Amino acid sequence: MEPGSAELYDQALLGILQHVGNIQEFLRVFFGFLYRKTDFYRLLRHPSDRMGFPPGAAQALVLQVFKTYDHMARQDDEKRRKEFEEKIRRKEEETKAIVAAAVEKEPVPVSVQETEIDSTTEVDGLQEMEKVPPKGTKCAVQEEAHSLEEAELLGAVASAPEVHREPPALLKQQEQFQKNPDSYNGAIRENYIWSQDYMDLEVKVPVPKYIVKGKQVSVDLCSDSIRVAVLEGNGVHVLMEGKLTHKINTESSFWSLEPGKCVLVNLNKVGEYWWSAILEGEEHIDIDKINKERSMATVDEEEHAVLDRLTFDYHQKLQGKPQSHELKVHEMLKKGWDAEGSPFRGQRFDPAMFNISPGAVQF
Repeated sequence: MEPGSAELYDQALLGILQHVGNIQEFLRVFFGFLYRKTDFYRLLRHPSDRMGFPPGAAQALVLQVFKTYDHMARQDDEKRRKEFEEKIRRKEEETKAIVAAAVEKEPVPVSVQETEIDSTTEVDGLQEMEKVPPKGTKCAVQEEAHSLEEAELLGAVASAPEVHREPPALLKQQEQFQKNPDSYNGAIRENYIWSQDYMDLEVKVPVPKYIVKGKQVSVDLCSDSIRVAVLEGNGVHVLMEGKLTHKINTESSFWSLEPGKCVLVNLNKVGEYWWSAILEGEEHIDIDKINKERSMATVDEEEHAVLDRLTFDYHQKLQGKPQSHELKVHEMLKKGWDAEGSPFRGQRFDPAMFNISPGAVQF
């Protein structure tokens, strides 16, 4: 299974999970489906059996899938731990840099003016001795200055995490990208601008004004790389080239030329997930600061139908009315209610007589 392809079923599975309310009931629904609709629980006991699994094989299969995702979860934990440790290390380095800067900015004491003393004049010598402060006074002054210095440094250290929690430039950079439709959920780079939604990416590569025909442009799209160039005289000038950070579907990707402006490249994602960069080696954006809302235009007809049904069921439940699975059963029951031989023939149809679970109906 391609990375991200499992996300295709998230909406339908999320709808089931929201309906049943907890993981345990969700698993009951899932394994109940395998029990009722597949040969998952059927055992191969004879060589002639063509359906089912050998004893213990189904359980081993479930355990294998569980261990696969458990291993992925532990890797995620380790990745988060390393990221946290790296963040702490950077904070410590920033704090040390702030302390060092504060020490460098400490005012340099004003040099004391030297005074010449005439040793031949005893009275002058005595006067000079009187001008020298007592040792105790000197120590007190030094201690006070030292205390002020320590307080200043501690204040700088204490305030450091607040000031340097995250560089203001990084906070504002993605906000600026989001204001530009051409870099929405993407970024502005040296040779191109890119944006994205849940399923596609759009890359705009500026071209010289004299590039007005498609035959002046060369675009190579591979599943894991891209190259955009223009033809200049007898040579080729490459505008953008590199290895993609994720794979694309080349059959659904295409490009066009806006004469004298740019080459517009539409890349169709193989997996439906958010990209943090187009090319390997370039600066990544913070995908936590983009708009991750999925447009309804990116939802296929089948998912659209599921979402519509879940929305309908939600409003029906709030109003105390029958939900879609109940209405479907009611329609089937009404057809046989007054049929020949029905024990209910002639009676008024009463839906309250039936308790219909959501799992009893297939859509």
